Amino acid sequence: MPAALPEGRFSRSDGGSHDFRPALQSAVMGSSGKILALAAGSAYPSAIDDESERSMPNKVFISRLKLTDFRNYAAAALALDERHVVLTGDNGAGKTNLMEAVSLLSPGRGLRRAAYADITRVHAPGGFSIFTELEGMEGLVEIGTGIDTSDETAARRLRINGTPARTVDELTDHLRVLWLTPAMDGLFTGGSSERRRFLDRLVLSLDPAHGRRASDFERAMRSRNKLLSEGRFDPSWLTGIEEQMASLGIAMAIARQEMLGLLSRLIAETRETTPFPSAALELSGFLDGQFDRPAVDLEDAYSDMLREGRYRDAAAGRTLDGPHRADLLVRHREKDMEAERCSTGEQKALLVGLILAHARLVGNLTGHAPVLLLDEIAAHLDEGRRAALFDLIDGLGGQSFMTGTDKAMFSALGERAQSFTVAHGGITKS
Repeated sequence: MPAALPEGRFSRSDGGSHDFRPALQSAVMGSSGKILALAAGSAYPSAIDDESERSMPNKVFISRLKLTDFRNYAAAALALDERHVVLTGDNGAGKTNLMEAVSLLSPGRGLRRAAYADITRVHAPGGFSIFTELEGMEGLVEIGTGIDTSDETAARRLRINGTPARTVDELTDHLRVLWLTPAMDGLFTGGSSERRRFLDRLVLSLDPAHGRRASDFERAMRSRNKLLSEGRFDPSWLTGIEEQMASLGIAMAIARQEMLGLLSRLIAETRETTPFPSAALELSGFLDGQFDRPAVDLEDAYSDMLREGRYRDAAAGRTLDGPHRADLLVRHREKDMEAERCSTGEQKALLVGLILAHARLVGNLTGHAPVLLLDEIAAHLDEGRRAALFDLIDGLGGQSFMTGTDKAMFSALGERAQSFTVAHGGITKS
């Protein structure tokens, strides 16, 4: 079992403070603080329960999806049951657009990270809207989200059961959404910023407050960078900002470390039962090897780094130390090889295995299987590997959306899936 995290200080973005319990100590709680799997402050559950005690997570599934002026859809509606959803059609038909709509049922900007204004259908008179009914983590719920382009801010609006939500983090009280898209195929060979973003999505699916901490950290860091660029080295101003950065930055870093620890344990314990290679995971680039220290000591160490690096950072025009500089290192465990040196096929297999393991972790810790969005997941796999993959997906206990150009690629799913054909901005059951 992963060791309990050290206690320390944590400063809220409103300027207050409270005792810092490790970020994932309450990771299985929703945004409103409702406990989903264990009491805050208790020991972490095992990433994998004993075989005799293991049970299938509760299923979260979308039963109705309605889009208005979303991408290439003037209007679209899907009536669904709890089975997996297969979307087939030509390239450019709009399959991924449907998946993007579902991805916006989670905090953030969805699987494409597009600006909201760019999601609205071209020549549409207003903004876009997404409406869904789903059997969620707290029972049946109706969720509506979208933007109104007549609003100058074009801010995203969210209603849950007809009531305006305070923040989009409230979505995590009802479902967790994970995805894998072809755009992620270069994750291991691309820049570290993409891997950090990927890592933070993994953390966010367990710890809904992680995104807010990250945005507050970025805001504080921009304030510090601005003061340094203007030559304003007032110690009282800088010290206050740096202490806030230290509290938020260490909370971010510890949440990442704990999630990777839980995920690594699950991967190790299930590696004999999956056809995909297992990933060895490590974080590098920020306080390496020091996370066995109490959080208060880590905060003090980071504050010292920031204070001592003021003139260096001023010359560089940016903050050179912090969680924003960390990198996720991935190795092919069986071959003992860095992921970036593996073949394209091996990298894809590593990524698929990593996503499926994380989906299982989310289900184990929250008690509810996440909704999975798997874009072109069956491409380049032979029939046997596709069948094994579908069995793994089905074994997670949740509802998955899968896309492809050929319905025959999904024949191994049989009656476990419902199929739709996507063409010219329309959707028909197939």
